[in-house]
Amino acid sequence: MDKHKYYVSVHGRSILLDRGTTSYEWEIEATPEQAQEISWLMGIVQEKEEDAFLGYIFPWPDTPERVVNVAYQNALDDVYQKIYELSSDTTRMQMKGSGVSAFLHSYDG
Repeated sequence: MDKHKYYVSVHGRSILLDRGTTSYEWEIEATPEQAQEISWLMGIVQEKEEDAFLGYIFPWPDTPERVVNVAYQNALDDVYQKIYELSSDTTRMQMKGSGVSAFLHSYDG
């Protein structure tokens, strides 16, 4: 299957073919199925963020913040991992320079 350039905004939770449509953080080359997977993973991030919301509004006194946030962070890590796997060397360098790569698994393409 042919790969296309996609422009990904994790903050905006979007993955688009047109770089001028909205702002983006990362550029990847992916098949439509791979792009759909990233979109699905970003949906999981949204779900986990919403699930954690009540933990911040009504915190249990004995529950550390990192425990409340762990499911959200794991989902976010999965998104960044997939972006890293599908990105160019330039994008990987940008990710490493931004500090995003602290949790990334080694991936040589």
